[in-house]
Amino acid sequence: MSAWRLRVKLRSATGLLVSTRPTQRHTSPYGPLTLCRSLSTGSHLRNEFFKDLEAQLAAFRKKAADALPGSSWSPLQINPNLPPERADIVIVGGGVLGWSIAYWLKQKEMVRGGVRVLVVEKDPTEHLGVLNEDPVDLQFNQSGYLFLASEEVAHIMEENYSTQRYAGAKVSLLSPTQLKQKFPWLNTDGVVLASYGLENEGWFDPWTLLNAFRRKAISMGVIQCCGEVTDFKYTTDVLRTASGDTVDLKRIGSVKVQMPNSLEYQPVECAIVVNAAGAFSGKLTEMLGIGSGPKDSIAGIPLPVEPRKRYVYVVHCPDGPGLDSPFLIDYSGVYFRREGLGGNYIAGVSPEEAEEPDTSNLEVDYQFFEEKVWPCLAHRVPAFEKLKVTSAWAGFYDYNTFDQNGIIGIHPLINNMYLATGFSGHGLQHSPAVGRAVAELILDGNFKTIDLSNFSFRRILTQEPMLEINIV
Repeated sequence: MSAWRLRVKLRSATGLLVSTRPTQRHTSPYGPLTLCRSLSTGSHLRNEFFKDLEAQLAAFRKKAADALPGSSWSPLQINPNLPPERADIVIVGGGVLGWSIAYWLKQKEMVRGGVRVLVVEKDPTEHLGVLNEDPVDLQFNQSGYLFLASEEVAHIMEENYSTQRYAGAKVSLLSPTQLKQKFPWLNTDGVVLASYGLENEGWFDPWTLLNAFRRKAISMGVIQCCGEVTDFKYTTDVLRTASGDTVDLKRIGSVKVQMPNSLEYQPVECAIVVNAAGAFSGKLTEMLGIGSGPKDSIAGIPLPVEPRKRYVYVVHCPDGPGLDSPFLIDYSGVYFRREGLGGNYIAGVSPEEAEEPDTSNLEVDYQFFEEKVWPCLAHRVPAFEKLKVTSAWAGFYDYNTFDQNGIIGIHPLINNMYLATGFSGHGLQHSPAVGRAVAELILDGNFKTIDLSNFSFRRILTQEPMLEINIV
């Protein structure tokens, strides 16, 4: 293929630009040029120059398109969606945690615009109110959580109740008789104790919260980019431990942001990277060699976060529990709650470890509902015998295989990567607090509002899991 050549006529500098303070002369293929500190332009000549240049570029693009029929490639066009070349902090992950961190970083900055924050998201999806826009409505439905316990786990519920009451939560314990009186549609067979939230419990629209964080953060100067971080440039310092072992300590200098559906990418220089990539945060650290060292070394310990697929089913049952339906969690793990006002409910259950579904896609397994969810629903609420599945969806948990709890703080082998991942389905609930905590850690050097040191990567190194005794 013959090479393309674009010829651009350069007019005499004296015809286009008038120098007010010449500083230094340079030579170029086009003759001597004068660099100036301040320039005044003749607008008429300038407009003609750029019109002439644009016409030649348009002709060149047409010639290239004619030579490559059927191609959408357009030469000499700058992608307006490229991220900036530099940022102070790059947040990898545009979920609710990533945007919460971005918001709190801007909220805490001492000078407006003092911290340049970039959020890179692979899939574009009152404190949060934006000036001149309607207040944020999270569509909160206040209806308590109702946990049911069998005889085997009733003692755990009693321990949880004591902890919750000590912390000021308004919860009550119900006997099977009290449970039946309050919820007559419920079959209490096998239930020996129940815990019911009396106030400030319920559910809300997660997308509204995510978008509220995102829009507020952008209004405060955060830069949004749709792309995928596919590589890092970093430096390595080799340290020697007291026992004589060597440890590679890395520092990230830039991230490579790959644009969607394109070969185009942008390196972004940065001082700090926040790994809030959710289910794929483990893959992100693998790019830096984390987990690839000897198994008995720190470098051989991976970030224990992986995607786990979960199904949510929407069912319709006109004769179901109705408006007084709580968010019910059976001791089998099956849960359901009301969805709107038209006899609709959502339900699901986490599969057993041996039954974890394939994570290469987000297809829904309806047979799983038939075999694992529906029988328990129909047993606990007899009206659900006549339910009908109307829709369903699947999503990924950022599942922490170590202890199913969040990992927060700096990675010990990457001295400028902060972690906010592994919440195993609770990231939405924790996002406001975690966002603030990570912003404090970055800008203040330590936690100020809530000490979350116990959630650091250190517990994985020391093999001290923080397991919850009752988790949904």
